[in-house]
Amino acid sequence: MVKKLTPEPLTELEKKNWPSHGVVKLKKPFVDHRGSIQPLVDTLMKSAVMIESKAGSLRANHYHKTDWHYCYVVSGKIEYLHRPTGSGQEPEILIIKEGKMVFTPPMVDHGMRFPVDTTFLTLSRNPRDQASYEADVVRIDMLVTSGLKSWTPEKGDQ
Repeated sequence: MVKKLTPEPLTELEKKNWPSHGVVKLKKPFVDHRGSIQPLVDTLMKSAVMIESKAGSLRANHYHKTDWHYCYVVSGKIEYLHRPTGSGQEPEILIIKEGKMVFTPPMVDHGMRFPVDTTFLTLSRNPRDQASYEADVVRIDMLVTSGLKSWTPEKGDQ
C-alpha cells in the first residue's frame, strides 16, 4: 500500500513572516576585504535546488497548495508571470534579473519564461522529492506560446 503524502498545513505565524509577493527587497550584503555575503532567506525550509533553464524554455505553469518558494537569479533573466489562483485575470509579468529574487506564496498561479540561458536558486518550504512535489502542485495552462510547452511527468519530453 502506498502512503498518500499530505503537505503540512500552513500556520498563521508562517504567513505573517512572508515577504510581500513579488520581487523581494534584499538586505545589504556584508562586504569586507575577502568579498561579500548576500543574505537571501533566513527561515526554515526543506528544499534548496539550483535550476538551469535554456533560452526560450518555460517552467512552472502551476500553483502550490501549501508550498512557497523564493527564486534567486544567479545569472540570466526570468520573465515571471503570476496571478491569484482561480482569478482568470491576465497574469502580471515581472522581470527578475541577475542578483534579484522573487517570492511566490501558495495559491498563486505562476509561470516562468526564459529569454536567455538562466541559472536560478529555488528555496522552498516543502521537500522537492517527486512524490512530495506532486502531492502539492496543481498544473494549469497559464502560459500559452506558439509551439512551446512546459514539461510534466505525465507528458514526458515534448
